[in-house]
Amino acid sequence: MSEAQFIETIIGVGILLFAAKLMAELFLRMKLPIVLGELIAGMIVGPFALGGIQIADGKQLLQINDEIRILGEMGAIVILFMAGLEMTPKEFLKGGKAAFTVGTLGVVVPFFVGLAVFMAFGFDALQSMLIATALTATSIAISIQVLSEFGKIKTPEARLIIGAAIVDDILAIAVLSVVTSIAGSDGGIDNIDPIEVVITILQVLGFFAIMLIVAVVVIPKVITPRIWKAKGSVEGIATAAFFGAAALAGSIGLSPIVGAFAVGMALSTTKVFEKIESYVGKIGLIFAPLFFAIIGAQVDLRAVDLNILMLSGVIILVAVTTKLFGCGLPAMYFLKSKSAGMKVGIGMISRGEVGLIVAGVGVTAGILTSEVYSTIIIMVLVTTIITPIWLKIEYRKDQNGNNGSPKTKPEQTIE
Repeated sequence: MSEAQFIETIIGVGILLFAAKLMAELFLRMKLPIVLGELIAGMIVGPFALGGIQIADGKQLLQINDEIRILGEMGAIVILFMAGLEMTPKEFLKGGKAAFTVGTLGVVVPFFVGLAVFMAFGFDALQSMLIATALTATSIAISIQVLSEFGKIKTPEARLIIGAAIVDDILAIAVLSVVTSIAGSDGGIDNIDPIEVVITILQVLGFFAIMLIVAVVVIPKVITPRIWKAKGSVEGIATAAFFGAAALAGSIGLSPIVGAFAVGMALSTTKVFEKIESYVGKIGLIFAPLFFAIIGAQVDLRAVDLNILMLSGVIILVAVTTKLFGCGLPAMYFLKSKSAGMKVGIGMISRGEVGLIVAGVGVTAGILTSEVYSTIIIMVLVTTIITPIWLKIEYRKDQNGNNGSPKTKPEQTIE
């Protein structure tokens, strides 16, 4: 990285972080989700808005370069490590049946409904598959932030959201692997081998199971005050562990956040839990707002026209309803609460990096048109914005006693 790129990066980080915290303060006073303020801050100061102002030598005030994107991805890893610390392996396995059911339906329902809807709209099978794949994966970093704001991170619905989203993410990555391999093959959709599809999905699921077992067995024995006595050693080794696990997950095609979550969960029952929780909470104060501001800053709404808006409306409708029903209804059954199940469905609506990856793969391969690419980006943006607002409204209903359904209690169990 040249000196100019380095300066460009640190200016960008400074602007994004300052804007994110400024908007966080404003949204806190307006009693709106802080994370939403951080997202909008990125949109306001991003390169497609105020950040596009020309300064010296014709350069933009803010440029989202590769280095800033990497910092954003690191933010997502930190957020999911923090989420992992809030769930013990026993709790994760206890909610296994519920999490697996909700997570699986959270992939299957959006994929097949999306496929049917967009083929009915006249898109070819491969384009429809790519759009449907973009609808599958949940991005729970935003939901986790809202749940943390309300002190609900340990509630049954929060644990189900996290567990289901991990299953959802693993299956979505498996679907993405299959669809991208089809997109890159000469035979296209006519060249699908069902056996290879099943093998790919089982490989992804098997890797996560192995990673989780290794993390739970090995990590607590390695990260212990008996071995690491120097100041900061435990925190440093823990950081190395969750970034290393994230890299390992990413290297085989899984989302890196899956690895970070596994390590967080492995450390949730250790003697160093409180020390690591306090330390990573301080890191999160920087990385979390930066992550959300960077997402907002990459949104370019300048090329939007009526056709794109109409198609976006359809994709957003499918995106919202399929998660709400696909995840919310089974969650209501497992939690024995309409209110808690509704929150699970809402918490699973937000899309994220998988949707953006699918859009990038499709447009690079020449399968998706620029219009469809733009609609997927808009879908990710809108679902990201409405999730925290909707979740906050639901929790406000509980606090005000306006919800006729049973309130979620911490002692509830997931069957």
